[in-house]
Amino acid sequence: MKHLHIILLALATLLAGACSKDDNTSKPADNIYQFKVLDGQGDSVSLEAYKGQVLLVVNTATQCGYTPQYEDIERIYQAYKEQGFTVLDFPCNQFGGQAPGSYDVIHDFCTGEYNITFPQFAKINVNGNRASPLFVWLKNKAKEAGLSNYVDIQWNFTKFLIDRQGNVVRRFEPTDSMELVKAAIEELL
Repeated sequence: MKHLHIILLALATLLAGACSKDDNTSKPADNIYQFKVLDGQGDSVSLEAYKGQVLLVVNTATQCGYTPQYEDIERIYQAYKEQGFTVLDFPCNQFGGQAPGSYDVIHDFCTGEYNITFPQFAKINVNGNRASPLFVWLKNKAKEAGLSNYVDIQWNFTKFLIDRQGNVVRRFEPTDSMELVKAAIEELL
């Protein structure tokens, strides 16, 4: 009986340690650098690689009325990348099936039609139960800061502007002018 108590005590201690470890790893992220995403080949990429840069995070689609924004986004990227600015592109097929095909099909279209050179990641969901944890965090931070009337993303080409400390500082809807986006980027650089 004494051995049973010792075993149960040891088991309880192990479980308590495991629970506290899980509690530490499940605490909310402080900034964007705590996230990992998948690149086009399915490899995990830590966003810490972009630490200290101004970031524009965009959910995109290749067959959307806003798809021509790729041209403006690439132009802005080229103008400011030497000053520490990067675009992070996440194709999303949740809105009208407007990003069909594999990563390779999407990437070939974007590089062929719009000559994009900024990082493009694996296709994701931005809303619902299967939403990317990164986009859940982006949406919640923007809403908490009063940067948007929405929590969920309404359509493709919603953009989140991230400062050099990894904080969400602006949310732009697809209908917002790219000049407004450019001006906000310039303020952070």
